[in-house]
Amino acid sequence: MKSKRILGLFGITMASAVVAVFLYAKFVQPETRIVEVETQPAARQISLPGAESRFTMDFTAAADASIHAVVHVKTTAFREMQSNPLYEFFFGITPEQDARPVMGFGSGVIISDDGYIVTNNHVIEGSDEIMVTMNDRREYTAELIGSDPTTDLALIKIDEKKLPTLSYGSSDDLQLGEWVLAVGNPYNLTSTVTAGIVSAKARNINILRNSFSIESFIQTDAAVNPGNSGGALVNTRGQLVGINTAIASRTGNYTGYSFAIPVSIVKKVVSDLMEFGEVQRALLGVTIRNVTSELAQEEGLENTKGVYVTDITTNGAAREAGIKSGDVITSINDIKVNTVSELQEQISKYRPKDKVSVVLKRNGNLKQFDVVLRNMEGSLDIVRSGEIIQLLGATFEPVPQNELEKLGIENGVRVTSLQPGKFMKVGIKKGFVVTSVNKKPVNSVKDISDILRGVDGGVIIEGVYNDGSKSYYAFGM
Repeated sequence: MKSKRILGLFGITMASAVVAVFLYAKFVQPETRIVEVETQPAARQISLPGAESRFTMDFTAAADASIHAVVHVKTTAFREMQSNPLYEFFFGITPEQDARPVMGFGSGVIISDDGYIVTNNHVIEGSDEIMVTMNDRREYTAELIGSDPTTDLALIKIDEKKLPTLSYGSSDDLQLGEWVLAVGNPYNLTSTVTAGIVSAKARNINILRNSFSIESFIQTDAAVNPGNSGGALVNTRGQLVGINTAIASRTGNYTGYSFAIPVSIVKKVVSDLMEFGEVQRALLGVTIRNVTSELAQEEGLENTKGVYVTDITTNGAAREAGIKSGDVITSINDIKVNTVSELQEQISKYRPKDKVSVVLKRNGNLKQFDVVLRNMEGSLDIVRSGEIIQLLGATFEPVPQNELEKLGIENGVRVTSLQPGKFMKVGIKKGFVVTSVNKKPVNSVKDISDILRGVDGGVIIEGVYNDGSKSYYAFGM
């Protein structure tokens, strides 16, 4: 009995404890405690160098490779003083006046160790004297070999050997965001290097006003200022990838973007000027425009890729090959083209008689044509205007048919630039359209050369300006 009582009391006690715990858990909220538990990581930790040490760029090698091959170009042009009619009226004589010198400056790049230097045409245009100063302060008088207003390039030469040079890089391989250096002489501050990245390619900013001009600039944010024109744009390996030419600015000074002629164009122009004294311009023989969304919708095109052919030149290379209006050109020699500037840049690499592969879309189908390029006169010949044209001191371009009609003339060639020579001396200005020489019609530069060959005496030049005014000029050969 006694053991049963003990077991009964034990059972009652245990039951009471269970009930007490249940009631406490249900009706009393306990305080939560957070305990920090130290854990061992599964991997070992190490200290890594900061990001700045991994991505710091060093341009010293590229700067050293290029700065000695970039020169300071100083030009002098002598302008005759105008006579004073009031002075002549009152005193009966004209005071003696010396020609007034006009100074200019820019930069240039030595591209051969025997003294050939490439610069911008606008740096040396109209100059009577060209002086070149090396990075080590040696000075030389330079000779103008030739110039090309359609690309704004010129080639000059100094008499020296074993000069430092810049090797050509590839502007086609340049990538957006790639680092580049601008080397030149801004504000006459010699041997200046600035850095930036490639912001855009094949940029057209409409600064070259000739009908056949090529604008396919490399856009960078490297600082370029007056005096940098004609200087070098180089990659991080110290190779020439462009010639600095212009800035986008409302103040005349650098405000964010600069523009350089790609070396793909520079190489071709320099080669032509060295060999022929003038550029051998090859033409595809098409009128083209960019493909916009509106154009794609109007013409039923699949997308906005490629360059649209609006018209075909009568005696051009494209017509001969079978290209038609309405075609969309997508590549030249396997290099894709999506803008007018890109297409012009690719064609500018070649000479008349060179063959290029043109891929285009016609009615949604891809077609490939082999096109033999022609010159501005529609032939395959190399143009050699020779000493006669050099004596005139002018360069020329054909005048499109629609402009001839607007001017009310049937033929002519336009003066695109002037150097000291016969034309400048008699007052012929840039833009003048020569319609005849010694009463014989002019349709090409070759016509001028042929007419004047063997002439020993007076020459009469007839033509019109863009406003339609007719002018006559005379000089002796």
